[in-house]
Amino acid sequence: MVPLSVLDLAPIPEGSTAGDALRHSAELARTAEQLGFRRYWMAEHHSMPGIASAATAVALAYVGSQTSSIRIGAGGIMLPNHSPLTVAEQFGTLESLFPGRVDLGLGRAPGTDQATAYALRRNLASHENQFPRDVVELMGYFSGANGRVRAIPGEGLSVPVWILGSSLFGAQLAAMLGLPYAFASHFAPAQMMEAIQVYRERFQPSEQLDHPYVMLGYNCIAADTDEEAQLLATSIQQAFVNLRAGQPTPLPPPRAGYFEQLPLQARATLEHVLSCSAIGSVDTIRARVEEFVARTKPDELMVTSQIHDHAARLRSYALLREAVPLAS
Repeated sequence: MVPLSVLDLAPIPEGSTAGDALRHSAELARTAEQLGFRRYWMAEHHSMPGIASAATAVALAYVGSQTSSIRIGAGGIMLPNHSPLTVAEQFGTLESLFPGRVDLGLGRAPGTDQATAYALRRNLASHENQFPRDVVELMGYFSGANGRVRAIPGEGLSVPVWILGSSLFGAQLAAMLGLPYAFASHFAPAQMMEAIQVYRERFQPSEQLDHPYVMLGYNCIAADTDEEAQLLATSIQQAFVNLRAGQPTPLPPPRAGYFEQLPLQARATLEHVLSCSAIGSVDTIRARVEEFVARTKPDELMVTSQIHDHAARLRSYALLREAVPLAS
């Protein structure tokens, strides 16, 4: 079995607070460490009432202080929102505090809407062509190759850089730079198989990596019975529908019969965006994960569990651990 890792979107459940969410994130990271998961990543999102990890590096510093061995990282930092030097300093600081434990995943989307993107960077000009240059500049701060401008902390430290994506652009860039590639199949699976093929066929070895390495995003909602898991899954279903309608909300509580009450088009959309998912009991989870791994052949799975009740979320990861042997 491939290694399993945790993607924590630091959900703010309806009726809860961002402080509660971040404290729950730390507990989830400790639990993942105890269960033997390889990594714990958080993602940068802005202006989202249901996500508490906007200041991703700050949140990771807190999580790092609450754990001792699990790798921590960003999945990812949306690089167009920041200067490469700032990101190098932030993750150089994290690596200085938690040596040998820090990953840096980079994405080129803003992680928010246009108005918030403008508030972040004051410029909505296209960053597609700038992103590869920014990645190279950022890596140069770690290697000390950028001349008089230096990242302190950061310079001379080994912080593995990953390219994140949901299209062929990221696959091609990761292959060209010889970096590991993480595909967002947990919410954007349309080009997953093509992106994997492009990345592996075009990969060029680098100082960081001598062979292609693919991590795929995957949703898992595990419970004692299939019926209970399906009920828990209605929280993420509601969250996606609200987001697609331009009305992001805190993570809603489960709602019996929600999926069946949706219009056919909304149901089809949900079935597509959440197609890379395992929802059910231990036996169901085991079968679904085995089928997905056999079909896609990833080097690692990054699992997210958007569940309203924190105790149920912790139990979901424990049941996943019971269902799927973890590679080291």
